[in-house]
Amino acid sequence: MRRKEFLKLSSLGFLGLYSCGISNLKNNKKTLGIQLYTVRDAISENIEKTLEKLSALGFTELEIYGYNGTFFGKSRNEFQAILKNTGLKVISSHHTTGILHQDKGTLLNNWEKSVEDLHFIGTKYMVCSYLFPEERTIENYKKLPELLGKSGEITKKAAIQFAYHNHDFEFEKFDETKNIYDFILENSSPDLVKMELDLYWISKAGIDPLIYFEKYPKRFPLWHVKDMKAETKDFAEIGNGTIDFKRIFDAREKAGLQYWFLEQDSSNKDMFESITISKNYILEHSYFR
Repeated sequence: MRRKEFLKLSSLGFLGLYSCGISNLKNNKKTLGIQLYTVRDAISENIEKTLEKLSALGFTELEIYGYNGTFFGKSRNEFQAILKNTGLKVISSHHTTGILHQDKGTLLNNWEKSVEDLHFIGTKYMVCSYLFPEERTIENYKKLPELLGKSGEITKKAAIQFAYHNHDFEFEKFDETKNIYDFILENSSPDLVKMELDLYWISKAGIDPLIYFEKYPKRFPLWHVKDMKAETKDFAEIGNGTIDFKRIFDAREKAGLQYWFLEQDSSNKDMFESITISKNYILEHSYFR
């Protein structure tokens, strides 16, 4: 800024606003997203206070879980009001299949209503989050691509992208030639069924994520970002584990990454302490942005 402009802004009292604007431009290169399952204990006590706390930490984007006809016991209007008050936006939502537990909000139980409610609050993605152990049979795996595809057809009508989230069991053998994850990818529509890649679980399975980015480019618009302890392979704060995030994030374009969410399933610390450790590491390393 030239001296003449500096003096003019100072005399008008605008220098503080100018400086604040520049600061915001530097600090807002990367919006922060979090999967709310990370703070499920706090949510069970008070959803509003939990979201206020996350907002104060700098988070702006959410992936939610547990929709069952309500959002954490709130109607869609009530939940939308909470989001507005806290400045948070729901990008994605997790849902189970309904094969075993036929609850509201599952793929097999009035899915159209789920899509309608998630569309109402502005969600961009709806994700099949998990197969319960009892659901992990060859028969169910064979039917899964069709179920995912049909679910994706319904979400597409509402301009919502459908996706599938992995754990480590998908990297077990499906048959002599491929694992379960490859079977899902090869037998589902690349347009209707994207993948939410959990970087912890694929790493725990001993698989290099970049192999999948090369094999199925642009198929991975969502990621879960969490770290893994060296000895126990348990969950760790970002930066306190063994996963090479720079190498993975350098391949984000090949993967087709659009959004990613911090997640930590459990911690031996206060969870908000763990979140803060991860957040600080993320903000200190430009490759996350």
